[in-house]
Amino acid sequence: MRTALWRALHCEVDPPPHVLEDELGLKLAAPDEGWRDRQDMNQQQTRHIRAAIVARARFVEDLVIEQAARGVGQYVILGAGLDTFAQRSPDVAPCLRLFGVDRPGPQEWKRRRLTGLGYGVPSFLRLVPVDFEAGHSWWEHLATAGFDASQPGVVASTGVSTYLTKEAIAATLREVGRLSPGSTFVMTFLLPIDLLEPEDRPMMEWAQKGAAKPGTPFATLVRPTEMLALAREAGFKEAQHMSGVTLAQRYFSDRTDGLQPSSGEDFLVATT
Repeated sequence: MRTALWRALHCEVDPPPHVLEDELGLKLAAPDEGWRDRQDMNQQQTRHIRAAIVARARFVEDLVIEQAARGVGQYVILGAGLDTFAQRSPDVAPCLRLFGVDRPGPQEWKRRRLTGLGYGVPSFLRLVPVDFEAGHSWWEHLATAGFDASQPGVVASTGVSTYLTKEAIAATLREVGRLSPGSTFVMTFLLPIDLLEPEDRPMMEWAQKGAAKPGTPFATLVRPTEMLALAREAGFKEAQHMSGVTLAQRYFSDRTDGLQPSSGEDFLVATT
């Protein structure tokens, strides 16, 4: 919910050009009228983390579009949440088999919201219910939903690894590592606080406390070298670390408003 609202807030309060335009997430979330006055939506205090959220989404979607142009026809979103790529990308999404994987409860809620708003669930989008931490194999559920393991795909996981144990992360990497050659896995991970820029550390501490209150505490913070080692152990052909600094240079270097993403969340990009 918070991620969807930050994405919407980016379009409302940050001047164009917008790194990502996603107003449908706000419609799905349907927050109370005063959501903009919440502390976690403060325009100034959250502007850097808001920028990081839209940067990571833009990076993944650019990667998917690039791979689709090369003939990759499958896109899997692990921890899909309120992702709206299927609805916002009419030129690309219908050409893919798109699988949104998430916990059963949120999946059913999202299905109802999409239906209630008149979007429905198009034939190319499969909502796949899986409980990652309960020992359920998302791989088996994915196959049942129509994923073709003999063909390459893009698998993305953003904002998820932090809430998983290191064992669950390693298991996910091993499963993705079994994908057909030419597949790409892209995943965000949060850095230990000592690797953050000093000005971003208070926000990270605030985020940790906020995540713990509803019973979803941060479980794993990972150093880039450790994440690369996990990917190699899982059998990936290539693995690279993409820093938040790189995304800042890619999407924010020409801005005149000083908007920059916070440090603390980086990417693993691995290929089979």
